[in-house]
Amino acid sequence: MNCRFCKNPLTDVFIDLINSPASNSFLTKDELNEPEVFFPLKVYTCNKCFLVQVDEYKKSDAIFDNNYVYFSSFSTSWLEHAKKYTDIVTDRFKLNDSSLVIEIASNDGYLLQYFKQKNIPALGIEPTANTAEAAKAKGIDSIIDFFGVRLAKDLAANNKKADLLLGNNVLAHVPDIVDFVGGMKVALKQNGVITMEFPHLMQLVDNNQFDTIYHEHFSYLSFYTVKQIFESQGLEMFDVEEIPTHGGSLRIYAKHKEDNTKEISENVKKLIDQEITKGLNTLSYYNNFQQKATKVKLGITEFLIDQKKAGKTVAAYGAAAKGNTLLNYCGIKNDLIDFVVDANPHKQNKFLPASHIPVVAESHLKQQKPDYVIILPWNLKSEITKQLSYIKDWGGKFVIAIPELEIL
Repeated sequence: MNCRFCKNPLTDVFIDLINSPASNSFLTKDELNEPEVFFPLKVYTCNKCFLVQVDEYKKSDAIFDNNYVYFSSFSTSWLEHAKKYTDIVTDRFKLNDSSLVIEIASNDGYLLQYFKQKNIPALGIEPTANTAEAAKAKGIDSIIDFFGVRLAKDLAANNKKADLLLGNNVLAHVPDIVDFVGGMKVALKQNGVITMEFPHLMQLVDNNQFDTIYHEHFSYLSFYTVKQIFESQGLEMFDVEEIPTHGGSLRIYAKHKEDNTKEISENVKKLIDQEITKGLNTLSYYNNFQQKATKVKLGITEFLIDQKKAGKTVAAYGAAAKGNTLLNYCGIKNDLIDFVVDANPHKQNKFLPASHIPVVAESHLKQQKPDYVIILPWNLKSEITKQLSYIKDWGGKFVIAIPELEIL
């Protein structure tokens, strides 16, 4: 395998999470009796550009198909984040009814609906037809397709270039990241702005967030490396913010290199310096991550076995992709966790891949009254503990496994 950015041969393993199905390959009851396809989940660090990456074991068009089950609008905190972002960029870049906002991976219209409310023209690009249809139902104009140079040229030919081109949690999801960033160069107006949000590799390493590794995420990104990728396509970073979403993310701001209307913020140099000081441009920084994951594996499996021996019941909340990575790496099945609650009806009455834990509605939690509830999407811990605070009425307790086992 060669690096998907600089084409350097990859030999340095960052972590090997063994084999698992694609994280959002939920199963129906009938499919439980059929064989499951498992893919390697081995992650490499490029020793030249330091892009951390997994090979495209399962093709992106097979992952992001019409049965895709992730709908962004089912998280209230994510909706609040999207609305706040909309207010910030509208004010900062003076967007109005003559602007065009294009979102890549617009999902179910969770974000563009807020631009629509401001009467700012918006266009969504989304490869999964079922989520795009949900966006269209909200009145969001949507193109069902994968983004890259080909689609960007089509947009430009139809006079659809963006004043604001944005993508939240999509940059890590593209197998051909050079073509993707090259497409943004084509689709951006002369003085337009690009914003992208993605989980920060530095937070992943420092906080042991190995469960954010799964087949949908082809790349794990530092600012140091992303800056190189954008520069290779004639785009320049002019600002960056560290934000709390997904356990610690970056929001980058980019422009055409030829655009001299925007001042380069001191935040750019500050974050590059911080990453270099920590050693993100050295292989030694990425060593020993496997051992950190093993420690979590031992902690959560020991906890579950102890509860089973004691006759306690354990459930989980949030049928999230990161939860499937954790469960499958740790070898946890439905004999140790009885069920997982999720608010998304597209996941309910299905079963988690490999572990075969049933996904149920919240009403089931209230009926069964488990002794422990493991919060799988730990990044939504505050939202979930508040929502489910009533489990304390029957003596229930919350459990977090990342970065280490904690009973709340």
